[in-house]
Amino acid sequence: MSSISEAGVVAAVDKELFIGGKWVPAAGGKTFPVLDPSTGEALCEVADASPADGVGALDAAVAAQADWANVAPRERGEILRRAYELLIKRADELALLMTLEMGKPLAESKGEITYAAEFFRWFAEEAVRIDGGYAVAPNGTGRFLVTKQPVGPCLLITPWNFPMAMGTRKIGPAVAAGCTMIIKPAAQTPLSMLALAAILAEAGLPEGVLNVLTTSDSGGVMEPLIRDGRARKLSFTGSTGVGRKLLEQCADKVLRTSMELGGNAPFLVFEDADLDAAVEGAMTAKMRNIGEACTAANRFYVQRGIVDEFSRRLTERMEALPMGRGTEEGVVVGPLIDEAAVEKVSSLVSDATGRGARVLTGGSTVDGPGNFYQATVLTDVPKDARLASEEIFGPVAPITPFDSEDEAIAAANDTEFGLVSYVYTSDLKRALRVSERLEAGMIGLNQGLVSNPAAPFGGIKQSGLGREGGTVGIDEFLETKYIAVAL
Repeated sequence: MSSISEAGVVAAVDKELFIGGKWVPAAGGKTFPVLDPSTGEALCEVADASPADGVGALDAAVAAQADWANVAPRERGEILRRAYELLIKRADELALLMTLEMGKPLAESKGEITYAAEFFRWFAEEAVRIDGGYAVAPNGTGRFLVTKQPVGPCLLITPWNFPMAMGTRKIGPAVAAGCTMIIKPAAQTPLSMLALAAILAEAGLPEGVLNVLTTSDSGGVMEPLIRDGRARKLSFTGSTGVGRKLLEQCADKVLRTSMELGGNAPFLVFEDADLDAAVEGAMTAKMRNIGEACTAANRFYVQRGIVDEFSRRLTERMEALPMGRGTEEGVVVGPLIDEAAVEKVSSLVSDATGRGARVLTGGSTVDGPGNFYQATVLTDVPKDARLASEEIFGPVAPITPFDSEDEAIAAANDTEFGLVSYVYTSDLKRALRVSERLEAGMIGLNQGLVSNPAAPFGGIKQSGLGREGGTVGIDEFLETKYIAVAL
């Protein structure tokens, strides 16, 4: 770890708005505090953008769009490549900054910086692979030319749980495609995005291409920009409830939309599974990011013949996890993001136990400063428990037994969400059969981690629209143009 201090890493970040390539204060000099979730104390104050500041950012993005679209793809890619290298070089400082504002353990923050950087490396390579087509018309009298062009100025809204990676996953393809953008990070974790903006400027991103609005009034600042009409694309990662509202707003000007929304991931373990691998995968799928991930395993369905043994092993692993401030050596379970998150998790567990679920470990909040909740395993969770239908976003693993394959699939699909499902089995036929029947955009087959910059990330049903990452991620920021040629 770098010798830089906690105070030093926070002090090094510009805390004003980034508009038109300049750091500027919010209108009226307004600010809001950024809190350390492990102590509840303020780390610093950052600029609190107003709707007028938002319009200024949109003006800058619109003004820069034409010139930026004409920049050579290779040059756009080289900017991303330089930004990738800077992220890797400064991973220790950026990880510490992330842990301070979000709470996750340092090792996880370091992993996120590496993951975030990979989106820049991936899309640096994709920038020069934007393709088109040439075809003979079926009647032979003409030709079809097909080209792809940037969609135009984009509005990007990112969540607090992966404050760097969710930014690079959107900024990377936008830059590669030739789009300018305004990005609004979550109010809980703005520092990582402000640090990223400075890195992109250092990497040579022209003024006005990226504009950053930090604000405590997300709706008040972003809705006017959505309804303005000059922005042509919205990419949002967050809750399904907020996503629905944004879709309604986007309908007014028919904006292109990408939505990565909530999840309710089932984790299916069949009797023929490698139990050691299944428990290891369960720990990854449940406890990555302290369970505060849309891909987190939310419901564990385990075949009855092995449910007791699986529960025993998972309980042993969960109760052995060290809890504490994310900056402390060896900590695995850090604080949740805020008091509201703790209250939600506590309410869901209380509801489940009130309906008959048994607590095998954990099940309680933790006294003292910070937003801590114990790593928890519940068993005999009934179908009518809120845990079965609501996203937990915390370190709670609810286990329910099943008897047949059909029963497991029906339970897994009994949700409005469809982001990711996990399946553990040693039977190849079952693996393919179940994977095809599960209603999810992604399947973790005998593995508890699906996220990869080179793979398409996204869900079906009310888990979202479109895909991020992979070879299709850049298409979300491109318009296809057909040119008819008469011969």
